[in-house]
Amino acid sequence: MSYKNFKIETDQDGIALVTWDMPDKSMNVFTEEVLGELNAIVDAVVADAAVKGVVFTSGKSTFSGGADLSMIKSMFSFYQQEKAADPDGAAAKLFDLVGKMSGLFRKVETCGKPWVSAINGTCMGGAFELSLACHGRVASNAKTVKLALPEVKVGIFPGAGGTQRVPRLANAQDALQMMTTGQTLTPARAKAMNLIHQTVAPEELINAAKQMIKDGLKPVAPWDEKGFKAPGGGIWTPAAAQLWPAAPAILRRETAGNYPAALAILKCVYEGLQLPFDTALKVEQRYFTQILRSTEAFSMIRSLFISMQELGKGARRPANVEKTDLKKIGVVGAGFMGASIAYVSAAAGIAVSLIDRDEEAAAKGKAVSEKLVADSVAKGRFSKEEGEKLLSLITPTADYGSLSDVSLVIEAVFEDRAVKKDVIEKVEAVLQEGAIFASNTSTLPITGLAENSKRPTQFIGVHFFSPVEKMMLTEVILGKQTGDKALAVALDFVSKIKKTPIVVNDTRGFYVNRCVFRYMNEAYDMLIEGVPPVMIENAAKMAGMPVGPLALNDEVAVDLSQKIMKASIADLGASSVKPEHMALVDRLVNELDRRGRKNSKGFYDYPAKPAKKQLWPGLKELYPQKSADKVDMAELKERLLVTIALEAARTMEEGIVTDPREADVGSILGFGFAPYTGGTLSYIDGMGVANFVALAEKLAKKYGDHFRPTPLLQDMAEKGETFYTRFDPYKAERQAA
Repeated sequence: MSYKNFKIETDQDGIALVTWDMPDKSMNVFTEEVLGELNAIVDAVVADAAVKGVVFTSGKSTFSGGADLSMIKSMFSFYQQEKAADPDGAAAKLFDLVGKMSGLFRKVETCGKPWVSAINGTCMGGAFELSLACHGRVASNAKTVKLALPEVKVGIFPGAGGTQRVPRLANAQDALQMMTTGQTLTPARAKAMNLIHQTVAPEELINAAKQMIKDGLKPVAPWDEKGFKAPGGGIWTPAAAQLWPAAPAILRRETAGNYPAALAILKCVYEGLQLPFDTALKVEQRYFTQILRSTEAFSMIRSLFISMQELGKGARRPANVEKTDLKKIGVVGAGFMGASIAYVSAAAGIAVSLIDRDEEAAAKGKAVSEKLVADSVAKGRFSKEEGEKLLSLITPTADYGSLSDVSLVIEAVFEDRAVKKDVIEKVEAVLQEGAIFASNTSTLPITGLAENSKRPTQFIGVHFFSPVEKMMLTEVILGKQTGDKALAVALDFVSKIKKTPIVVNDTRGFYVNRCVFRYMNEAYDMLIEGVPPVMIENAAKMAGMPVGPLALNDEVAVDLSQKIMKASIADLGASSVKPEHMALVDRLVNELDRRGRKNSKGFYDYPAKPAKKQLWPGLKELYPQKSADKVDMAELKERLLVTIALEAARTMEEGIVTDPREADVGSILGFGFAPYTGGTLSYIDGMGVANFVALAEKLAKKYGDHFRPTPLLQDMAEKGETFYTRFDPYKAERQAA
């Protein structure tokens, strides 16, 4: 029998090599079709007496990334459809659906013939769970091999046997750490945890896998043998008595109870280790069904899995423009941002002409890349040769003439209109006719900058976030005259450097910074009210933010906040900034020289390492302090999240952001907006727009008009709409179909 997604070759020793190689896909993923074919392969192997065992591997450079987008989507749509048709029976039907993959993997495990997984690259999620169901596991020792069960990062958990097999192979503490964090393992670490049996050179992978079968690999999982005990002895041991009371407390400390899937992992492991394996799988299936029905899982999967992939693949790219294969770009401004943009571009194989006022300044910019490369080589991320190749692509120069053959120029000079005007004119004097000019400005509107350009249709904003090499988001900003080609080239560039883009229309602060400044401004209000600073920071973390607003302000720089406030007053009038906020920041910067992390003192003090940063004690002296027991922590959390979400809603109402996917993904990747919510607009949709409006009105009565819900929100509440129905990102796609 032939298969679309698999090739099978049986050698003279009776070992069937099953190679997973999906046509027209760069990576193997689980689909309904793949699962159906795999089920048929198991049946065929069992029925064929000539087959003594199976080696399962990938025909691609990576093993598999797990489930396909369409399969994940179908689970949610299936449940919603069943819930509408049969409210009482929908959960039971979902339970049966989510058990299919787990049942298939168990079928592999109990088929009576040995299976060995030969892992040759990224092996994530369901693919690793399938490997764990095989009787033997061999991984290539190449540095590209990564193994993980990362499902918790998108709101679910390893629901195809992962929560039961991992703690029966590794000790419970390591198993919990791996699954509750979505930790990525190297082959060496996976072997040390007993999750794989061997690591071998890539060229020996298949031979080593076959040898396991020839050496008499038993077609029985350890837990199916009589007398099996989990590593460490299971639940009822002295070691377990220390682990299990502490585990929920540690999880709560790390997640503030915001991630139901992480807690479900603890429950699955704790309950499952006390039960026979097949019963334990049913426990896992039950919890997985429960988690799939949660708002957190729906919102996180939609934003962090589905939307992120769709945006990364060019959901907003104009279809009528041919793709640009960027071979060489220019970066003007070799300061830290420009130098970092040059680095990520060269890391993607793009040649870069890095320009500054003189060759010495440009060379300093390249030195940033040299340090990053040296660090990566020292940590084993690059070989020396790969590092040298990357650096060879960056040419520091003061010669604008070197831009004559580039397709794209990114300007990353000082945030000053006059300086940028000078650069635009110099670049356009040498730029070829079809090339695109992009500004990396973080504060200056693109339309105003484009007034200095002779070809505003080819002018666009590409806003990076610092540190560029780590931050995965890029804002692409459209000026009023920006054309489709400029947008397409910008998105092609962002795709090539492996960032996720959001496309926004022009406004002061664009999208991310508008939301960030609302977050920091709310913290200013709290400080002025006398809320103890430590409670502000802790409330933010309990709400799900990665860093508190005061710590974030220090990272951004307090004096930069001062400059932005002054610019707002100059451009928009005194009413655009609260006088109390201006007074607070002026005092910190002008009187106390507390500018943030960059000068080791801001809202925090930054002592020399290894000491950790601490809130500046003098902060409590600036305003009369409230008693901690009179501060409502739940309300602090609401204020911080609601003020950001309201700003996101305003950007939709103003047409700055037009796609709710971009508002959600941008808020999580840009500044870490509580990921369990799915992002700013999913936070509103998740609680219901009417409930959000009521909450905002309650806060407005106590804390001011900046909490007043917008006309858009009030209209949506009355009509029972959500952002994803009002601004349906798939409407055009459905109409075209």
